[in-house]
Amino acid sequence: MGPMFRLSLRQLLGKGRVAIIVLLAAVPVVLVAVIRAFNVDLGVDDLNELAVGIVGVLMVTAVLPIVTMTLATASFGNEVEDRTLACLALNPVSRWSIVLSKMLAPVAIAGPVLAVSGMLVAGVWLEGDVRTVAAVGVGILAGVAAYSAIFTWLGLMVGHPLGFALVYVFIWEGLLSTLLSGTRYLSVRAYTMTLMEGIDTSRLKMFEDQTIEMQVSIGGIIVVTALFFWLTVRRLRSMDIP
Repeated sequence: MGPMFRLSLRQLLGKGRVAIIVLLAAVPVVLVAVIRAFNVDLGVDDLNELAVGIVGVLMVTAVLPIVTMTLATASFGNEVEDRTLACLALNPVSRWSIVLSKMLAPVAIAGPVLAVSGMLVAGVWLEGDVRTVAAVGVGILAGVAAYSAIFTWLGLMVGHPLGFALVYVFIWEGLLSTLLSGTRYLSVRAYTMTLMEGIDTSRLKMFEDQTIEMQVSIGGIIVVTALFFWLTVRRLRSMDIP
């Protein structure tokens, strides 16, 4: 599995993806730094609303899934597009090992970058509270893992996965899970924000309107990641590889 994982990393780190990822991850940090640098005088309510906007909307709803989809859809998408999937499948390794390598590569790249970005935002905005910084970091890593599983599967299912991924992110995760509380039980965004708020209920209490039960969130992350891992393995075993 090691060589396959390293190959996947090299493939994903090409084509200018790293620059795009770093730029997107830097947006929330720069925004918070500018607000702090200009010493904008905000009340408690304004601070809470801005925290929800920067972390909950910009970071969790936009930057996290976009960065992860950019990498994860390319894990198998590159192989399908370049017609190298057959060579990959001929390697003397199990299908689950191939899928695990392809699924872990986006997590290894996007996870640390996005977690550091989120923790910097929490540290600067909330003045370095360790519990809050850890809560944001853990939530983002969990979200990256779940999204990576979903989008890796999608990259193997359709020829142009980015379009489908964008529709899913902005319609289901962005719009419906925000407006309709019932859909949050099937939303990675809600799982991520619930983990953050559950770990630090005092500083991140402003997220409670967008969260569900902590136990459901933990179970949801595990189920989604495991389910789409299994679906991807099943797809790789059953598909007609040219």
